[in-house]
Amino acid sequence: MAKKRKSWMNAEELAQEENIVSFHPRDMKSFYAWDGDILVLNILGTPSAKKDIIGKPKGNQLKISVTANPVGGRATDYMVKWLSKEFGVNKSDIEVVFGRMNVNKQLRIKAPTKFPRVIAKLEEKSK
Repeated sequence: MAKKRKSWMNAEELAQEENIVSFHPRDMKSFYAWDGDILVLNILGTPSAKKDIIGKPKGNQLKISVTANPVGGRATDYMVKWLSKEFGVNKSDIEVVFGRMNVNKQLRIKAPTKFPRVIAKLEEKSK
């Protein structure tokens, strides 16, 4: 879960204090970016799907469908648990930056060890 920011700090001051790089979705050229060993991922989620699947990029978001119902953020919680297996990390290594109760989300995945095909292909091209 995202850290609660100090009320007297604006977003820029907080980012400077914690050495966080800001990744606003409209400023990103792709659906993912790297912040050191952290993968920043913009997602367009679809709850209540027939099956869990990582789809194709749509603009600067990656389409991800999950079978969980969108009740009180449970679909996002389920997505995090499912994605932790897909990226080879613990659930606690995935932070929902924003969008817990929205289809538009941003996740930060700490040191992923595996990649879904759509990301693996782009990583190979960038090397």
